[in-house]
Amino acid sequence: MSDSAGEGGSGGVTGAGQEAETDTEPPHQVPPLPEENTLDTGRTSEGGEPSAKRSRMNEGEPGLEQTAKPMKMDDNTPAQAAPPAPLSPPAQRTGEQTHSEEEGQEEVPKSRTGEENCHQNGDGVHDAPLDNEETKTEEDSPADSPGGGQHLGLDFTQNPQLLTGSWTEFATIPENYLKGCKWAPDGSCILSNSADNVLRVYNLPPEIYSYNWDLLPEMSPVLRMAEGDTIYDYCWYPKMNSLDPDTCFLASSSRDNPVHVWDAFYGEVRASFRPYNHLDELTAAHSLCFSPDGTQLYCGFDKTVRVFYTDRPGRDCEERPTTVKKQGQSGIISCFGFSPCQSVYACGSYSRCAGLYSCQDGTLLALLPTRHHGGLTHLLFSPNGNYLYTGGRKDPEILCWDLREPGKVVFSLKRNVATNQRIYFDLDQSGRYLLSGDTEGVVSVWDTLTASTDGEEELLQPQLRFKAHWDCTNGISIHPFMPLLATSSGQRQFPWPGDSEGDSASDGEGGEAVMSPQETRQDNTLSLWWAGPLGPAAGEGQEQSGAEVEA
Repeated sequence: MSDSAGEGGSGGVTGAGQEAETDTEPPHQVPPLPEENTLDTGRTSEGGEPSAKRSRMNEGEPGLEQTAKPMKMDDNTPAQAAPPAPLSPPAQRTGEQTHSEEEGQEEVPKSRTGEENCHQNGDGVHDAPLDNEETKTEEDSPADSPGGGQHLGLDFTQNPQLLTGSWTEFATIPENYLKGCKWAPDGSCILSNSADNVLRVYNLPPEIYSYNWDLLPEMSPVLRMAEGDTIYDYCWYPKMNSLDPDTCFLASSSRDNPVHVWDAFYGEVRASFRPYNHLDELTAAHSLCFSPDGTQLYCGFDKTVRVFYTDRPGRDCEERPTTVKKQGQSGIISCFGFSPCQSVYACGSYSRCAGLYSCQDGTLLALLPTRHHGGLTHLLFSPNGNYLYTGGRKDPEILCWDLREPGKVVFSLKRNVATNQRIYFDLDQSGRYLLSGDTEGVVSVWDTLTASTDGEEELLQPQLRFKAHWDCTNGISIHPFMPLLATSSGQRQFPWPGDSEGDSASDGEGGEAVMSPQETRQDNTLSLWWAGPLGPAAGEGQEQSGAEVEA
């Protein structure tokens, strides 16, 4: 299946596969407690492979086994820094579940491990209702009390520092490029998606809290959740909190499969939502998004949004057409976003436009003008709900819309997007910084507060640009309350026409120049970056070794 899917909104499952194969999203991770004896994060080696990090209950081994390896750094990686005082890890998943090593105990699920126990979707999955009771306590909102009361803001006066990442995990299968990454809502873990149709969960390395960055090993997934076909979209449950395992789940949609809800503790399918078309055939959702309160799951289809209730798995849903009598928003609904302040959600479609709808009944409130050159692949509301950011495929612009005057673009942001796959962007919690990668591996940081207020649309220049990967940086996610960035890279590689032919005199330097960049640009990696304040000594080294990109 090629990434160059068509723009049109063809109905049915076949059209779904063509449109949304490249539309998969980003990874997240659950940080183990280095102090607690109940959750031991060990690293063991299997068959000579790089050490894998495992989260398990082990009362006999309270310590953290130190088998750290040197951190993989490229020539453009900034120097290690001497950061400020340590942070305290957020509330962790503790010994509420006693993980048993014995097989066959159904009431005691398996622990989150790095073993190759991918749970395939499909057969034998019971549609057990999801527990969506809100039992969040003060510790459940790390954004309000991060790091035990200490909050370090983002600092983009210098290049972010590469801490660690995961690259061996994606090197075993050819062209296993990543398709995005997403932090968990509680900031404890990272979720990634890749071309092998496996969702991976990575725990946040505990060494980050103590700033033992010289001991940071390569990250290994603690969970692998395998879908049966191309993953179109995935999202975290918004009330996810590691202290309450009932809230730790995520949803994913893949071609020719129902929407699956995965347990983020044990990697098993917890429930399924089965959308059917007018022929009573199972059809796949192209996009997913939980409502802010977590009670509903919105799924995007061709000219239709289906709303499932998370406490009622199965096929029952509410249908909300986006096109009525050829009026409204046409095309496949490819992305969602919910306003943080009003009962409004936004839908982006492959018809290159975005629409605003009422959460109560799905009434179309406003249809934004068609300004994008390609189908929309991602959109975000600003924290105050006044602005909507939209980006499309093979489209060089991210547009900022003023929702108080629907149809007005406040400013645009330029990035290099030469692929059909989703190129994510993200906003920090304050809404000040917007970050996005591009197909050249460069991450751009824009300060939205520098935008002009005179009412004229302008092209906002980035505050900082740095080389994050050698290949397409398709995913970026900002930690909910720590100055950490997660980025993912890779894209489908197409061989050049002359690759299989021998060198000829007419090719000369030309043939070699074509092959060399292609080989160096293959970079399928999940990376973790520190974007907070650094010590003065580190700042000097940063200026010399940082990979800042000339605008």
